[in-house]
Amino acid sequence: MTNRNALRRNRRHLFVQIESSTARDTRLSYRALGVLTFCLDQSDSWNVRSEQLSRGEGREGRDAVRKALHELAANGYYRLERRRFLDGTTGMGAAVSEYPVEQWAKDYVIFGNKLDIPVVEQKGGSFCVRYADGSLGTDGFASNLDAPEPAAPESDASAEEPAPQPEKKERRATPPAAARSAARKKAEHEAKAPAPVATPVEEEQAPKEKTPAQEVAGWYYDHAKQHLGPYAGSKKSGWYFGLVKLSEQALDAQYTQKQVAKAFQRTGVHFPTAHQFQRALSDERNNKPMPAQYGGRPAPYSDAATWGIHGSAGPSTPTVTEDIDEDAEFGIVPA
Repeated sequence: MTNRNALRRNRRHLFVQIESSTARDTRLSYRALGVLTFCLDQSDSWNVRSEQLSRGEGREGRDAVRKALHELAANGYYRLERRRFLDGTTGMGAAVSEYPVEQWAKDYVIFGNKLDIPVVEQKGGSFCVRYADGSLGTDGFASNLDAPEPAAPESDASAEEPAPQPEKKERRATPPAAARSAARKKAEHEAKAPAPVATPVEEEQAPKEKTPAQEVAGWYYDHAKQHLGPYAGSKKSGWYFGLVKLSEQALDAQYTQKQVAKAFQRTGVHFPTAHQFQRALSDERNNKPMPAQYGGRPAPYSDAATWGIHGSAGPSTPTVTEDIDEDAEFGIVPA
C-alpha cells in the first residue's frame, strides 16, 4: 500500500457501477445512496471526510453527511479503519463497498455503532479485524474471504531459531502535569467506589497525606496570615490553590521545597504573581540577599529555625529577630 491512509475499495468493476440490488436497497435513504456513489467515484488517494463531503454548492451539512455515513456503515457499505501495519506504524483510512458486506454490519454493532474499526495488517498485505479480546477476524474483503488461516507452527527441536523481533520504541516520559492529572482521575474513580467504614479511632490515626506542593503552600499560607495580616484581595477563596499551582510548577522545574518556600518569603505578599514568584526563585537559586519586606533592614533567614535540624524532635530555638517564622515545619531537612 503506497499511501497508508488511502481508500480501500471492495469493488468488482473498474468504473463506478451500482449493482441493481444496491440501488434498490430499501434500507438506504437516497441521501446515503448518493454519498456512497460519490465515494465510489473517487481515486484511491482520496480520504473520506464528512467536512469535505459537505462542502460545495448543492451539498448538505456535515451532520447530514455523518448521519448518511452511519447509515451506510450499519448496512455494511462503509467504515473507517484504524490500521496498524507490520512495521508498527498506524494510519486512518476509509473502506467502501459496492455491495453490502454482512461482516461490516456485524462489526458496526460489535464496536458500539462506531464508524472506526481497528484492523491489523497481515503478511501478504491483507488485513484482519482486531476485537476487544485480542482475537482476529476477517475484514470482509472478497479477496480475503477464501484465504486460508495461518497454520500453527509445530514444535521441533531442530526448527530454526525465531526471527529477531523488532526493537520496541522507548516510551517518552510522562510529563509531571499529565501524571498529576492521571493520579487525580484515579483518585476520583476510587472515591466513587464504596469504601469500608472506618472507626473514629482509625480516622484519627490515618491523616490525609499531602503532596510536596501542598506542604509548601500550606506552610506559606499560615506564615502569610501570621506575618502579613489578613488577606484582603479579590481572590481570597482561590488563594491557597494558587499557591499550590505555583509550587507544583516550581517543583516540576527541579526546585527544592526549601527554595520554593524561601522564594515565597522573598516576595513579601500573600499571593505573588507568576512574575514575582519567578524572580524570587531566580534570586533564591543565585543566593542573592533577601530584600526588606517593609522598607527596613533585610530579614535574616535561619534553616534550623524554619525547617528544623535533621534527626531532632522539632525546630530549634530561633536566634534571630521577630521577622523570622518560628512555627514553620513539615518535615523538610536541609539539602
